[in-house]
Amino acid sequence: MPLYRDEAVVLRTHNLGEADRIVTMLSRYHGQIRAVAKGVRRTTSKFGSRLEPFMVIDVQLFEGRSLDIVSQVETLSSYGREIIADYGAYTAATAIVETAEKLTGDESSPQQYLLLVGALRSLSRVEHASSLILDSYLLRALSIAGWAPNFEKCSVCVKAGEHSAFSMQLGGVLCDSCRAPGMAVIEPATRNHLAALMTGDWLLLEASVESTALSASGIVAAYSRWHIERGLKSLEHVER
Repeated sequence: MPLYRDEAVVLRTHNLGEADRIVTMLSRYHGQIRAVAKGVRRTTSKFGSRLEPFMVIDVQLFEGRSLDIVSQVETLSSYGREIIADYGAYTAATAIVETAEKLTGDESSPQQYLLLVGALRSLSRVEHASSLILDSYLLRALSIAGWAPNFEKCSVCVKAGEHSAFSMQLGGVLCDSCRAPGMAVIEPATRNHLAALMTGDWLLLEASVESTALSASGIVAAYSRWHIERGLKSLEHVER
């Protein structure tokens, strides 16, 4: 069996048999990987604690027919303990890894991998409010996947301006001439907040009033559910 090595983030795990576990990972160069970690649930396992969600690892695997087999694991960064200790960070991290799993496949996606690692690191270090980190991650991850939202120009006629209508289907704001009845209307402060989430303007984001942040979070959640197949179950449990 061919042997390969990569960096990866553990997205989720589930038990297999009495002692094994199937681990779903997002790797830097091999895309999403599903592998069997044999004997990992035994107390004598050498790398059981290293294969938990939110861990960043250096992993060596044997290539299998349907599932690869974990051969060796080294910890690169351990974010799980700090994230799990805070409910807001934990629910945000759960939504983040669920998004990463849904947006990635077998093909290499270094941008998605690095974005995921950065989001988990920021949550573990409490660099910003967990809801801001989550919303920024969601918009950026969707952008990398090809669904970049537009907050600066009309999504139909490309007219620049501070447009207030937002279309989930068209992926951005619309001017008064192009907007249709029943479209969501966003306030200028909310639109600016959404644009700041895309660019990582944390000074503006942290200065936003609570109502603006909540309004923007609603838009981000709805936009994510629209574009991600079957939606995100974990978003229902996120603290806002």
